[in-house]
Amino acid sequence: MGDKHRVRFEPVDVEIEVEEEETILDAAFRQGVMLMHGCKEGQCSSCKSFLLDGDLQMDRYSTFALADYESEEGYVLLCKAHAYSDLQIELINYDEEMIHAGVPPRLVDTEVAEITPLTHDITALRLVPAEEVPFTPGQYVDVRIPGADEWRSFSMANVGRDHLDFIIKCYPGGRFSGLLREGLRPGDTLQVKGPYGTFTLREKSDRDIVFVGGGAGMAPILSLLTQMREQGIRRGARYYYGARTARDLFHLDLMAGFESDLPGFRFVPVLSEEGGGLVTEALDRAEDDLSEADAYLCGPPPMIDAAIPVLEGKGVPRERIYFDKFTTTAGSQ
Repeated sequence: MGDKHRVRFEPVDVEIEVEEEETILDAAFRQGVMLMHGCKEGQCSSCKSFLLDGDLQMDRYSTFALADYESEEGYVLLCKAHAYSDLQIELINYDEEMIHAGVPPRLVDTEVAEITPLTHDITALRLVPAEEVPFTPGQYVDVRIPGADEWRSFSMANVGRDHLDFIIKCYPGGRFSGLLREGLRPGDTLQVKGPYGTFTLREKSDRDIVFVGGGAGMAPILSLLTQMREQGIRRGARYYYGARTARDLFHLDLMAGFESDLPGFRFVPVLSEEGGGLVTEALDRAEDDLSEADAYLCGPPPMIDAAIPVLEGKGVPRERIYFDKFTTTAGSQ
């Protein structure tokens, strides 16, 4: 057991205790402090912050998430940072509404209930936990690969507490996703750890919502739409969903149900190989002034990086663009 240090976050006036062996982000999770984050693997830059004072060291990370010149200036990734003294850190991306809304993650055994192919490369997985896993719609858990000390992160697609539903893209040779097509069976046990994530509906807002996503990125957006229906939230919403061809579409019945149940909701599939172009291009063509809208983006980093300037150009302030980057672990999912 290493030494413990105090880490103070500005400008939110929050302080936590951190052990040297754990990352600052993990220490925040442990104490129910929900900082902005994404992949937790040093790939997405969501937890990028600025070191004001103190001594820390970082594990290996991607220079796409933190360029060398940024590191030299004092920027750090909290998911890779270890404290070796008391620290003062300035948060760059933060949501004061979310910081104190965290629930300390727990480790729970679950049983595989259903494995259902949705398309040629996307599968639905339902797990039944041995004990309740409270989560906020839009969050995710880590799932342990059987027989290994490796984890994969997947967002819940439901809002219920008695089971956990996931939408998972299957990668050739994927350590976990490959088991969905060959290996896992109903009745098998899987460990999950969580919940994590800040990709949640800001309920104090009454603005219209623009959802943008693709592939398995539908999972947390499906959770948010279900929350809106169950809570009677009547905000106008459009969901731009990118896919290659019609064979890549799924849950069209659910989307039709949302269009029926949620006044003002519209599902807009965009098929890149059938004349639709990229989903961000379709968004640019279809929308005009979005200064009175919130945006929720979920999908691969290139899609999100392309969507943000489009939305900003149409008037969405950067602080009202919420995103969940679906990064893949080295060696695939």
